[in-house]
Amino acid sequence: MKLLVINPNTSSAMTSAIAQAARAVAAPGTEIVAVQPGFGPQSIEGHHEEAWAAAGVAEQARLASEWQPEATVVACFGDPGLEAAREALDGPVIGIAEAAFQAASLLSSGFSVVTTMTRTCIMAERLVQRYGFEHQCRGVHGTDIAVLSLEDCPPQTVAQIEAAAREALARDRSGAIVLGCAGMAPLCRQLTRTLGVPVIDGVAVAVKWGEALAALGLTTSKHGDYARPLPKTYTGFAQKLGW
Repeated sequence: MKLLVINPNTSSAMTSAIAQAARAVAAPGTEIVAVQPGFGPQSIEGHHEEAWAAAGVAEQARLASEWQPEATVVACFGDPGLEAAREALDGPVIGIAEAAFQAASLLSSGFSVVTTMTRTCIMAERLVQRYGFEHQCRGVHGTDIAVLSLEDCPPQTVAQIEAAAREALARDRSGAIVLGCAGMAPLCRQLTRTLGVPVIDGVAVAVKWGEALAALGLTTSKHGDYARPLPKTYTGFAQKLGW
């Protein structure tokens, strides 16, 4: 099967790292096709950048609709453009935040999120509320690590994330940690070993769930709001992306 992974930012290094994390857990026979938008911010650390990232996800989903991947992963913790991608694509489309929250709720009675910039914590809290995990999520903690610094992720950065996770486990009395950035995906196994609790990377979970749903023959419902976008004229740089 072909599984599309959309990195909503325009960092080629991060796209490669996310693709590597996806391939590390993908089943034999699953081809990971990793893409990024043709426009937009190199990292997503605020509402303005997320709005452009959502448009970039819509762009890539529209392009992928020409070949229809069996499943798609939106690999940014804000799940930008998730609903638009579900309109455009037939196969299941999974956001890594929603997948991570669901997985953590199955593995512990309460979890904490450790993310990058503190300014994005409120955005993550709103996602928790949107997906209905207020009772399971016991805290969202920023490290003020810039997203792009995760591209090479020196030892001091890893240590900073680990320290924040240990503090979150103790303060929140949580049983699991959700990593709040796709760029943290390569650290998942290492942190699981050092922390001694489940550490959930949404990229890995979303890939496995995408494979499972596709194997079951399940697709995105086209009855209602996920029906194909209405035909209409698009203008400016988006004129080729209309239906």
